[in-house]
Amino acid sequence: MSDSGTVFSPLALTGPLSFLPLAQGDVDYDTASRQQPGLLDHLLDQDGTGVILVRGDRVAVPRGKGVLSGRTGASIRLATLPATYLRGPLAGSTDRFELPCYYLGKAGQQAWLALDLNLVCAHRAVQAPLRDLAQAADQRFDWLALREYAPHGRPRQVGLATCAVALSIWHERQAFCPRCGAPVHPCQAGWAQICQGNASGDKHTLFPRIEPAVIMAVVDGRDRLLLQHNRKWAPGFRSVTAGFVEAGENLEHAVRRETMEEVGLNLGEMRYLGSQPWPFPSSLMVAFRARSLNTNIRVDGEETDEANWFTREEFGAALASGRLRIPQAASVARYMIEQWYGSEL
Repeated sequence: MSDSGTVFSPLALTGPLSFLPLAQGDVDYDTASRQQPGLLDHLLDQDGTGVILVRGDRVAVPRGKGVLSGRTGASIRLATLPATYLRGPLAGSTDRFELPCYYLGKAGQQAWLALDLNLVCAHRAVQAPLRDLAQAADQRFDWLALREYAPHGRPRQVGLATCAVALSIWHERQAFCPRCGAPVHPCQAGWAQICQGNASGDKHTLFPRIEPAVIMAVVDGRDRLLLQHNRKWAPGFRSVTAGFVEAGENLEHAVRRETMEEVGLNLGEMRYLGSQPWPFPSSLMVAFRARSLNTNIRVDGEETDEANWFTREEFGAALASGRLRIPQAASVARYMIEQWYGSEL
């Protein structure tokens, strides 16, 4: 069925998303300093340097605060340590490796580091005092996944946590060079890896891979929103359409292709809404709202098994009754749905 006869475009008043939970950081990355010899040692010697703790996709928060995750209006700060606290445990703790820290940048005059406890445990060159510190941190703090923490953190701390998690996951997953299979070691204050070289002596620098993905709120001429159910999701859970960008493909083509593949809809006009990192493990979510030129949904049956159009009244009633569940507050999908609906949910 075509979507003809509409005079006023449902995208006419669509603007960028005013808030994206993982795109809040205001820290200066200070990229020019990353290759300075002894940078991490120098920062640890500065009294004002702050340190946060990361383990893969989890960050440390003060003991007892983890239970506040998921509570509306609850505020949770990161657990932070002064760099001076780490001077003893980090002194002489490594051999060939850089210190198990990432330089996250500067906020004003204050520098920020992330101590990666996964990196601490992975390297044999790390000495006992630092390993003891890592074990104590597991007991001394609560640990929240970034998705749990982000809705409750202050913007600057959410930005720090997002960078730290992205780097921690990358280092954890890439212990060997994808080109030659040789071991890799962190360099450039954690933002790169140096390949240790193959039989021919080839050494090169590796950087984190970023995988772009598009996510789109598809509406029809009546401004109804399309919500779909993936076969892997729990019953009742719905979200907007999304998918990875193919090699050699631009974002707009990916929006149209993914929508056609998953729900069989042709798209016309589209608007860019914003983007945010999604380090699970390495995505960048690029958000659009797009108008469908037809309303006859045809799900692919493989990835998507159900999809429906919702008016705001139908959506509100389904949500209130519990028949419908939507993405959590850390995801861009949640804010795309709220933007269409017209209020927080």
